[in-house]
Amino acid sequence: MKRKIITAVMALSIFTASTVSCSDDFIERDIVYQIASENYFNSQEDYYNGLIAAYDLLHASYPNVIMGEIASDNTLAGGESANDVIGWQQVDLMIHTPVNANLRDIWNWMFSGVNRANYILEFKDKTEFEGKAQIIAEARFLRAYYHFELVKWFGGIPLKGDARFEFGDETSIPRSSKEEVYASIQEDLLLAIEDLDIQAPEIGRASKGAAQALLGKAYLYDGKYSEAAAILEQVITDGNYSLVTDYNSIFEFEGENGPESVFEVQYTDVEGASFDCLQCVEGNVAVGFSGPRNYEGPLFTSGFSCNVPTVEGASIFEDGDLREDVTILNMEEWIAENMAIDPDVNVSYGPGYKNTGYFNRKYIPRKRSDQAAGDLNLTNPNNYRAIRYSDVLLMAAEAFNRSGNDVKARQYVNEVRRRAFGDTDHDFTANGETLLSFILEERRRELFGEGHRFFDLVRTGRAAQEIDNFTTGKNEVFPIPLEEIQFSNGNWEQNPNY
Repeated sequence: MKRKIITAVMALSIFTASTVSCSDDFIERDIVYQIASENYFNSQEDYYNGLIAAYDLLHASYPNVIMGEIASDNTLAGGESANDVIGWQQVDLMIHTPVNANLRDIWNWMFSGVNRANYILEFKDKTEFEGKAQIIAEARFLRAYYHFELVKWFGGIPLKGDARFEFGDETSIPRSSKEEVYASIQEDLLLAIEDLDIQAPEIGRASKGAAQALLGKAYLYDGKYSEAAAILEQVITDGNYSLVTDYNSIFEFEGENGPESVFEVQYTDVEGASFDCLQCVEGNVAVGFSGPRNYEGPLFTSGFSCNVPTVEGASIFEDGDLREDVTILNMEEWIAENMAIDPDVNVSYGPGYKNTGYFNRKYIPRKRSDQAAGDLNLTNPNNYRAIRYSDVLLMAAEAFNRSGNDVKARQYVNEVRRRAFGDTDHDFTANGETLLSFILEERRRELFGEGHRFFDLVRTGRAAQEIDNFTTGKNEVFPIPLEEIQFSNGNWEQNPNY
């Protein structure tokens, strides 16, 4: 599905307008375009097109990734100035409020994804055809994926079963508890696993392993460690994924959808893009924002200098860790290295706001083909590696440790360590809480820059110790956008202390 685009075929927002200038129906509150059941979902093609539409909102999950780093101790908001993407600056400083356009985007766009999946599920019994079970299973996977993003960011959210949200529901449907949302996610994934193929029908679509891995992650976040260990080990023992030898290759174009990829969000640079409708963009917006400003030189292209690694974050790697140079681009060293090769070469950049000299090399703009279209800072083709096999191994290690099985915990975390160092000399031998601490720090090193850090700190109770200005009892979740609270007319309470 990497190169397939479909126009939205239904009204797909939840109760709120957006200030983004965009004519796409799912973001405008005062325009409703809806295809009725009488003239849709009458053929396999209709269901397939609806499924493409549900996948399409994955493109709009880029702020979830970049803000998941900025909110943590890994990176700073950066940019041109203190006023550049002000919502990110507020999250970086932990001073965000219910009036934050970037948090509102996450709410709007992920609920748009939920509604697109719900549209398929609402009419799942209307038409019969061969292969329908796979499509319904994928719709369940996608709804679980979007719900998981929402519950991570906002805690309890409204649920409506297998039906689309309609205007007016905000005053009658309550916010479900966080526990109820996790239960819904787990139910969707258990049902999806029954009908998903081991090999996805097309690159970019969900496989059985992707659903199992996401279920394991949902169990881990929900504190169901034995269940997480069991399903994650099933992913491991099924043998459908493996660690690639060259860590660097994972994040290059040639490494997309490789043997370590459990699930990837597919991006393209050939469709064009603009700031008028960032949720419509088919390229990876986060990549352009993470690039160095005014960069001149080999391999990379320029960006907006946002999401810059902190000095502390750039220093977390041990000597001999092969992941360091793949994860962290030390710009001064890069310039010196290239000038030593050719003193006449021009390698330079313009330091941005809160410049540390470091950049996230995993998701930094690379030079691209002549096919690239539109604003090149928005149309980066770098896929987001949403679930990697190393993440599965580390989640399994944590789940087994928390379930009292340190033998398996060490086995799985050390698989990741051995790839990182190329030997067994750096294997962990600890037990219990010490081993758990090592596993969690290994997650930081392995997954740095991939959007997981803030949520790992929150779910393990370490956020207040690691994140400046983090307030316990408040900042574990983000505020419900003010418009949503207002539209609910008192039906929904704001998250505590916002």
